[in-house]
Amino acid sequence: MALAIGILTVSDRASRGEYEDRGGPAIRDWLSAALAVEWSAVPKIVPDEPDLIEAALQTMCDESKCCLVLTTGGTGPSPRDVTPEATEAVCERMLPGFGECMRAASLKFVPTAILSRQVAGTRGQSLIINLPGKPSAVGECLDAVFAAVPYCIDLIGGDRLETDPNVCPVFRPNQRT
Repeated sequence: MALAIGILTVSDRASRGEYEDRGGPAIRDWLSAALAVEWSAVPKIVPDEPDLIEAALQTMCDESKCCLVLTTGGTGPSPRDVTPEATEAVCERMLPGFGECMRAASLKFVPTAILSRQVAGTRGQSLIINLPGKPSAVGECLDAVFAAVPYCIDLIGGDRLETDPNVCPVFRPNQRT
């Protein structure tokens, strides 16, 4: 049975059909290359509205049983960028290392990475990670943090993720190589 992974695009324009969602497909492409397990995407596009973001995250975690939910967009400093606040509202535990690592990795590419407010946290057996809206930054951030994602999901009792070690080696303490 395929495990479910949520892909939530947060964008006023994409939700109205005025702009092509490129962040969601970038996430799907990265996962398709990196994962070595059968998985299915649970995609959704919502506008930059806290209640709608929270509802989508809750549904993906609680009803769709996604072990991983990746968001794209809404992490900047503008007044409409509310993805981090919505994520914090639904998470039981925050994992600040993810945001710190993603910002540090992004700083190698653009000085404006310090403006990003990505967060990550857990809800039940789901890990939620905010990614930037820019497609190239999605891959840069996933490259930076994904080695720790499967072990984090193990620790919270979620589905077991395996990756192609040639694309993204996974770190699991005490794992025999």
